[in-house]
Amino acid sequence: MDKLIREFDVALRAIAGVTRAARPNPAEGLPPQAEALGEADRRHVAGLMRVNHVGEVCAQALYQAQKLTARTPQVQAQMDAAAREEEDHLGWCAERLQELGSRPSLLNPLWYAGAFAIGWLAGRAGDRVSLGFVSETERQVEHHLTGHLDQLPADDHRSRAILEQMRDDEARHGAAARDAGGITLPAPVRAAMRAASRVMTTTAYTI
Repeated sequence: MDKLIREFDVALRAIAGVTRAARPNPAEGLPPQAEALGEADRRHVAGLMRVNHVGEVCAQALYQAQKLTARTPQVQAQMDAAAREEEDHLGWCAERLQELGSRPSLLNPLWYAGAFAIGWLAGRAGDRVSLGFVSETERQVEHHLTGHLDQLPADDHRSRAILEQMRDDEARHGAAARDAGGITLPAPVRAAMRAASRVMTTTAYTI
């Protein structure tokens, strides 16, 4: 029962956008800078950070589902450790959105439910498939974060510090999943994941 209560609490906090990071925000100590951004830049950065916040909502759902369906304690522990770091990302993105005078996606419950279903299916397919799904997801997220870093205004050092730390963490999670035995997913599955990601990023930028 304690385990179910904790998982339900994680889900509620992810959807509501009230997750608090355990690690210090990488932007800590840097100037606020939101006021220095022009209105167009501020809105664009807010859209990017909202997309990244949604990505972390989905990460919580994926890791939660894959943790619950893991076949071995080792994989379960690995999913749990990664999920805790992803909670930091969620908190950092939420803080940056607040600084920019913006909000998380209004569709967070939908994103969470969809990602949880996908994570559950990946977990039910076995630990090697589940780890392979983590590896591919993190590879795509790493690429996506690099694209966002390229789009940031040159003087937005706060957003840059957050996204760079997130990218480093995602790369480490993906490598750990491969080292633990994750398989390479078939090309059609990888393509479907990219297509789903495009739908999410396009929608979450504004809604």
